[in-house]
Amino acid sequence: MSAGASNPVAVSDVVIVGGGIMGTSCALFLRHRGLSVTLVEQGLVGQQASGTNFGNVRRQGRPLMQLPLANRAIANWRRMKELVGSDVEYLQAGHVRVCYRDRPELVDEFERYAREARNYDLELEILTGAAMRGQFPYLGNEVLAASFSRHDGHANPRLVSPAFARAAQRVGAAVFEHTRIVNVEKEGTDFRVTSEDGRVFRAPVLAITAGAWGNLLSAQFGEPVDLTARGPTMCVSEPVPYSIHPSTGVFTPVEQETVYFRQIPRGNVIIGGSTRGPAYPDLCRAYVRPENTLSQLEQIQRLAPSLGRLNIIRVWSGIEGYTPDGQAVLGASEQVSGLFYGFGFSGSGFQVGPGVGETLAELIHTGTTAIPLEAYRMSRFAGSPAGMRREGLAR
Repeated sequence: MSAGASNPVAVSDVVIVGGGIMGTSCALFLRHRGLSVTLVEQGLVGQQASGTNFGNVRRQGRPLMQLPLANRAIANWRRMKELVGSDVEYLQAGHVRVCYRDRPELVDEFERYAREARNYDLELEILTGAAMRGQFPYLGNEVLAASFSRHDGHANPRLVSPAFARAAQRVGAAVFEHTRIVNVEKEGTDFRVTSEDGRVFRAPVLAITAGAWGNLLSAQFGEPVDLTARGPTMCVSEPVPYSIHPSTGVFTPVEQETVYFRQIPRGNVIIGGSTRGPAYPDLCRAYVRPENTLSQLEQIQRLAPSLGRLNIIRVWSGIEGYTPDGQAVLGASEQVSGLFYGFGFSGSGFQVGPGVGETLAELIHTGTTAIPLEAYRMSRFAGSPAGMRREGLAR
């Protein structure tokens, strides 16, 4: 997928640093708008959070202010085969969000959220008792209520970013893998982007979509973010007959209880959630702690007891970047013209990824977008410890 390292690097309209779902989809949408694009990725496209996450394509449970972005994304998910030219195993099979009997107050939260979400074209059905058991017989006895979103779904994260990158290449984008960027700066009207091996990429527009590494680049423009790296705890079971179509997860304030699973048509059950593990961006490594997997499996049996009989055949993790408030940095820099951000999605960026890419492309091309972006502004971190250190106000 990489352009040859020995070839001269041409100046393009836009350089994108970060080849996850945000960066690759942005590259494709920019090419659709006629802009020349260079995408650089330190490893393989989709290797980290975009390719190692659970694969939820859910709008349910997102902050209400994020739903316009999620709705833009879902429109792209529904035409994904046409958009990228290949099957990314997207299934609009529904999403179930449950709460346990020991937290009955969460049923009121389900109902409040459902009322407010209707204003954003998200319809949810709240089920309890026999109605819930009849529709979702696999749920455990501790489950009190379920919120069902019929039009959400799931996809295979390993396939999506590479599919976007290939589609962008087919329409003229240049994609460089194994290209670690160490320095970014603005020289006159252009950005100068330098790789570890000395290659230089130039463009009047720079988009930083580098996930957990985004702050290393934004700080070079005086806009640091306190990103925390974490690794999701993931596993997959042996294949069994395909019988559970919607992805299903627990809504709870207790992190250890927040497990979720989905079954794919091949029969395997993918399980995620619960306690996260350590991640080290400087080493490009994340680790699965055995005790976290055991805790996850214990919790999944509360949610769906029949899953406790399955054999686990693989575990994995990746590197996710978490901001202090759990919301991403998205939009134009408020300090440097021509600079755009899309990182820090805090473990929930997969579904919105195609919406992020389209919104960034629209912003870059036209200077405006109908998607509300105020909550994602970089300036909200100006008084954070990272921002203060940059200004010499903290030690």
